[in-house]
Amino acid sequence: MIPRVLSIAGTDPTGGAGIHADLKSIGALGGYGMAVVTALVAQNTQGVRAVHVPPVEFLTEQLEAVSDDVRIDAVKLGMLHSAPLIAVVSDWLSRTRPPIIVLDPVMVATSGDALIDRRATDAIRDLCTRVDLITPNIPELAVLAGATPATTWDEAVVQATGLASSSGTTVLLKGGHLPSDDCPDAIVTASGTTTIVGRRVPTSTTHGTGCSLSSAMATLAASGLSWPDALVRAKAWLVGAIEHGESLHVGHGNGPVDHFHELRPHLPGAGWCDGVWALTNDVRARVDECEFIRGLQDGSLDQARFRWYLAQDALYLADYSRVLARASALAPTITEQAFWAQCAQNALTTETQLHRSYLDGAVHEPGVTTLAYTNHLHAVAGTGAYAEIVAALLPCFWLYADLGRRMVSSDHAAHPYHDWLRTYADPAFDEATRTAIAITDRAAQDAGIEQRARMRAGFERSMRHELDFFLAPTRRS
Repeated sequence: MIPRVLSIAGTDPTGGAGIHADLKSIGALGGYGMAVVTALVAQNTQGVRAVHVPPVEFLTEQLEAVSDDVRIDAVKLGMLHSAPLIAVVSDWLSRTRPPIIVLDPVMVATSGDALIDRRATDAIRDLCTRVDLITPNIPELAVLAGATPATTWDEAVVQATGLASSSGTTVLLKGGHLPSDDCPDAIVTASGTTTIVGRRVPTSTTHGTGCSLSSAMATLAASGLSWPDALVRAKAWLVGAIEHGESLHVGHGNGPVDHFHELRPHLPGAGWCDGVWALTNDVRARVDECEFIRGLQDGSLDQARFRWYLAQDALYLADYSRVLARASALAPTITEQAFWAQCAQNALTTETQLHRSYLDGAVHEPGVTTLAYTNHLHAVAGTGAYAEIVAALLPCFWLYADLGRRMVSSDHAAHPYHDWLRTYADPAFDEATRTAIAITDRAAQDAGIEQRARMRAGFERSMRHELDFFLAPTRRS
């Protein structure tokens, strides 16, 4: 089912924030977006000039026009502006009872200036008790928690936990406003915190990030993801959107993010990898659903199946390292040569140490699935086309890093597959994956249309082989 997501928020005529950002985010993450306007805002990337609020009766007409006709799977609440507007929305929510409600409490600007009055602030606090997820920035969290703005991550976690307890709901804690080189986010409830690590992107294209993240979370939750899993996906998407925002060349202030950066595989240059990654959504969904991955995450996977998988993976890595070495030999720069050479060494040492810790030392023969994958990689390496080789190598980095980031929340010291989960959630492996993505993007930029088509075919075929690799232990049994 395609989730039908309604944004109730203000406008942004430059398209970077408010309902404009919400609709783009919903569409980019697979939903059908709808919008009810609470306020007409004259703003651009440099600031807000004026706000016009239509009569509250018209807000009611808009809300009822949608809910009388369309089944709504999720609602994202943004700029509500005043207590009368909040009362109308609250009454409508009570009558329609949408399955998922995400509140982005637009209360305090990044500058620290209040955007709503005290009556509206009290109404927002009451509304917090009636939603499923709250996504405040650090200044807004302080207002809702009745505290001064946090200056450290630990202090922010305490405030978010208090808000989750007092409101009886879940809080998405965002670390973007904190003075730190990294940029963690977390799903916080009264009973615990799930932190998703992240890196800060040095850019000024951050207009509308709060609107975009909250609407992305509503869409992903309506698609069936848990809040932690939704945050992992939304965070990865938003980081890419921020990174590619400068290519839009919109405005002279804090520019918007590129909501559709994953949907441009036909264009050269930056974003090629995001495009082909999006094209393999169906394959990656099957990976997530397969019995092997689910058992690996929750620890129920049969040990014999896991050992068979590791034995085949060790054989695969021996061949994979040779193709990495081939990429090193063909790389156009010393930096890229060194990177691929180091990866080849890691495939033979660091990662195979993990395999040996589980295996019995017996000699194993490669299975049909293993041979199919390594034959594919050697065939691509045999072309001598650097861009095509790195595209075919990339899924083994990216898929494992993606699984590692999303499965680490299930890890603990007593988990039977703790070492495996820790290896692929390692920040160093994540950084190597990002480097491999950047290199492949540059290679795509230099490639012609026909070669990019071959790169795409090689990437997609490698991704299908990754799926077969995870299905093989189950088929064998």
